[in-house]
This record gives sequence, structure tokens and C-alpha cells, in this order.
Amino acid sequence: MKNKKNNRISNKINKVLEVPREVSGEEPKITIIGFDEMLIENYKGILEYEDFYIKVSTNIGNININGFNLSLEQVTEDDISVKGTIESFDIDRVLDDDEE
Repeated sequence: MKNKKNNRISNKINKVLEVPREVSGEEPKITIIGFDEMLIENYKGILEYEDFYIKVSTNIGNININGFNLSLEQVTEDDISVKGTIESFDIDRVLDDDEE
């Protein structure tokens, strides 16, 4: 309960200061460059990795990337870069307790 109150206060402060959500929180930011590169910031982990399919865990759900010759070009603690021919991607959303 206390954690939710702290999150609400923090969210209000960030909104007043106009801090982007992906910077202040744990929400992922997905940047797609053409059909051959995707940058995912604020990810939690890599769940599956094949040259045709990559599954990445985030705080809002799992990001599924489908394509050909996919590779993880840059992996840091905060972001991950996927390169190859990206055919499609989707997000398996995880609902918060407040949304159920």
C-alpha cells in the first residue's frame, strides 16, 4: 500500500517536471529504425533467442519479435538492440492489479 502511494507521488512530481515516463519509470521505450533494427530500453530480460524469433521481457509484458537473421547486436543493463529483417512484433501485455 505504501509503495503505491510513493509511486503516485513520484508520478505527480515527474508530471509537473515534464520528465518522460521512460526516463523516470520502468516502462519500456521501443524505437524501430526501418525494418532492420529495433532498440528496446528498460527491458528486464531475454526469454527466448533464435535467428527468427526473439522474446524480451519488460515491466508491461513480453515483446515478441519475428523475422529473419535476427541478432542481438548490443546488450547492456538498460537497453538491447535487435538487428536483422524484422517482419513483425507484438506485445503480450501484463495487466496490473489496478486494471483487473
